[in-house]
Amino acid sequence: MTPTVLERLNFALHTAMTEDERVYVLGEDILDPYGGAFKVTRGLSTKFPDRVLTTPISESAIVGVSSGMALRGLRPVAEIMFGDFLTLTADQLVNHAAKFRWMYNDQVRVPIVVRTPMGGRRGYGPTHSQSLEKMFLGVPGLKVVAPNSLGDPAELLLGAIADDDPVLFVEHKLLYTRTLLEEGRGDLLDWKVERGEGACPYFVLRSVYEPALTIATYGYNFELARRAAMEMMIEQEIFSEIVLFSQLSPFDISPLLDSLRRTGRLLTVEEGGLTLGWGAEVTARAAEAEVPGLKVARVAALDLPVANSKMLEDAILPSDGDINRAALELLNK
Repeated sequence: MTPTVLERLNFALHTAMTEDERVYVLGEDILDPYGGAFKVTRGLSTKFPDRVLTTPISESAIVGVSSGMALRGLRPVAEIMFGDFLTLTADQLVNHAAKFRWMYNDQVRVPIVVRTPMGGRRGYGPTHSQSLEKMFLGVPGLKVVAPNSLGDPAELLLGAIADDDPVLFVEHKLLYTRTLLEEGRGDLLDWKVERGEGACPYFVLRSVYEPALTIATYGYNFELARRAAMEMMIEQEIFSEIVLFSQLSPFDISPLLDSLRRTGRLLTVEEGGLTLGWGAEVTARAAEAEVPGLKVARVAALDLPVANSKMLEDAILPSDGDINRAALELLNK
């Protein structure tokens, strides 16, 4: 049976703690039988009772203690229950963990992973539904990665734990129950997939026909982008390439530029707010690369707090219909 994203993340934590006694897990309500708000840490405290540490409700303390542990040679994995609460970790993460290597002339490393569920579409309201990863993009010394249903989340998390520098690991809530995709089967039947190298690979999905535009995205947004691309393919015979990133910051734009030289049309898709988002940086990089005749457009959330009401939440957050409309407008420019 094909595993889910949640099962693979849980497997990665069990594997890391089994193979390396330096790996500790810290967070709120992560002990069994509860196993965390989204159950990613289920079973860990039973198997490793001395290395799974439940904490007070202080996100700053969780990351601060984890940074201290990392400085002493451990490899802590800190869980922040909701991504919205990353704002409370910003001082410890941005001003300390990400900078210690540089402040102390490369004599220390801070191998900390901060995992957190991000995103909306579950009716949790304005303080539990945001996509705030854009606030941490471009921080020197901090990597930001996001699993998806095409790559193996276990490989991505194990790579983050093995990294000698801080990693912010962004997990969209709706991805947890998604089963992993298999090339040539199911939803990928009509796509050829190119996989990049390294611990945080990119993926390029191509159809067998000449593409009219390139869609760049990451994480759960890939589910929307893929549905929109399939609808355009079936209903309007418009073919796309999808460039799916696992590492958001810093990132290698070369696979995207390679696709844009074939299509000349770029559409970015993200769930965070439109203004000053990931898509803005991606389109700026593409423009600076001077791709001939390049046209760009962005799909993102409205610049509003995320509502509790499903009707309002759906109106605020991007949909596959929004992607279709933006793609058609882009192609008609």
